[in-house]
Amino acid sequence: MENEMTSKNFIEQMIDKDLAEGVYDTVHTRFPPEPNGYLHIGHAKSILLNYGLARKYGGKFNMRFDDTNPTKEKVEFVESIKADIQWLGADWEDRLYFASDYFEEMYEAAVKLIKKGKAFVCDLTAEEIRSYRGTLTEPGKESPYRNRSIEENLELFEAMRGGKYGDGEKVLRAKIDMASPNINMRDPVIYRVAHISHHNTGDAWCIYPMYDFAHPIEDAIEGITHSICTLEFEDHRPLYDWVVRELEYPVPPRQIEFAKLYLTNVVTGKRYIKKLVEEGIVDGWDDPRLVSIAALRRRGFTPESIRMFVDLCGVSKSQSSVDYAMLEYCIREDLKLKRPRLMAVLDPIKLVIDNYPEGQVEYLEAANNLENEELGTRKIPFCRELYIEREDFMEEPPRKYFRLFPGNEVRLMHAYFVKCESFVKDESGKVTEVHCTYDPETKAGSGFTGRKVKGTIHWVPAPYAMTAQVRLYENIIDEEKGVYNEDGSLNLNPNSLTVVETAYLEPGFAGAKPYDSFQFVRNGFFCVDAKDSREDQLVFNRIVSLKSSFKLPKAQ
Repeated sequence: MENEMTSKNFIEQMIDKDLAEGVYDTVHTRFPPEPNGYLHIGHAKSILLNYGLARKYGGKFNMRFDDTNPTKEKVEFVESIKADIQWLGADWEDRLYFASDYFEEMYEAAVKLIKKGKAFVCDLTAEEIRSYRGTLTEPGKESPYRNRSIEENLELFEAMRGGKYGDGEKVLRAKIDMASPNINMRDPVIYRVAHISHHNTGDAWCIYPMYDFAHPIEDAIEGITHSICTLEFEDHRPLYDWVVRELEYPVPPRQIEFAKLYLTNVVTGKRYIKKLVEEGIVDGWDDPRLVSIAALRRRGFTPESIRMFVDLCGVSKSQSSVDYAMLEYCIREDLKLKRPRLMAVLDPIKLVIDNYPEGQVEYLEAANNLENEELGTRKIPFCRELYIEREDFMEEPPRKYFRLFPGNEVRLMHAYFVKCESFVKDESGKVTEVHCTYDPETKAGSGFTGRKVKGTIHWVPAPYAMTAQVRLYENIIDEEKGVYNEDGSLNLNPNSLTVVETAYLEPGFAGAKPYDSFQFVRNGFFCVDAKDSREDQLVFNRIVSLKSSFKLPKAQ
């Protein structure tokens, strides 16, 4: 039993205690994003944690949009968030909610607080409220409007709802304690006037609840038992508890905080991403160089790889950063046995086999993935003219270069030994063709043992090659300089995107569809771009290279 407890994270241990003591008889969680931007990798941790807890305890999971701030919210963001959560595999079933669905109940809750003498209408400006609030070492100062009568507060609050006052002219504040050591408890604003249309309620309201007031009410209305949130809300917990206590909910939800997921050298801040989008540095919130969930999906990451990553990160109370290389490790681990390994040439040079009969073609059988026989085999046409990678030929090679150079012999993958006999250059001195001879006795799979070669290179049959655009991504941040400059701007990597306009692919890529992914032999894992690919012009995004600097820590 003791081992079972220690293997559980601290949230699960708290839930176990609550269930054992009869505080709750079920587990009901939620994911409550504000629809003011696209979700990023950090949100994936919260989604999978909340959904995972509900599943583990046989409970329920709600999807709820915390849409209480219409100045920043859009239907576009609502739809993108729903798509992200469904893609990650978190199923809210029929429990999709909006905070704005509860605006009338929130208004009635505010009226209840006024009637209890626990809320008042305040005429101070936002700047005055800040100056009255005090500091971490000095208590705040009470508003001169704090002791208005209940009748006057009810009348003024109703007038606020009726549109009598302009933006910022009046607010409703909770009446708690201006001397509290927790600044969040110093008579916080719980309603503001904002004459702005809402994506869900239109112009029905001109007053909107503040997040800290609305959130506990939403949780209580939906019967949430455990309100799991990130550590920055820890100081807000006393206010959360005050709201549900003063409103006398019979089964108050419990707020539990955990550490956010921070990735090194990535951009997650919405205002920074918005700027990158608006300035055309990236081609949208789903640009594959970003770590929004939509961007990771477009780049070719899988839900399974994100879940593996979140599991490896674990759940804790202490803030820490995780290297991006760990996320890359997870996608390699997920794809290496699932995807076919096909040949693609990104920087082509023609190879001509002079002694191979002109017009002849033979179909060579090749395994789709040597580590997974279940992926089967394919036939690759082999002929006199092929494309190879430019880096696989050198006129004057250094020591320990085992690929093609004059007089050297290599194996063409799945095919024959070829020996370099000569090469052709253009006027600028660039090699345009490599001429070889082949040994028909050395066919792959024939059992030939006459001699060995040290190098194997991949190739694509020139007459049968498909063409594609290939995008090679690096971190959008210059990692050597860090994320931010002294002035707060981003340290951008000028080489974050390299576009190969014409790469050559073997025919096995025929029929590839958006989001399909493959291993390009020796080049990495690639995914068909979902935004820019067309049937007549495939576009591939490099998901990740084959080499990894990340090593999984050894178990203690």
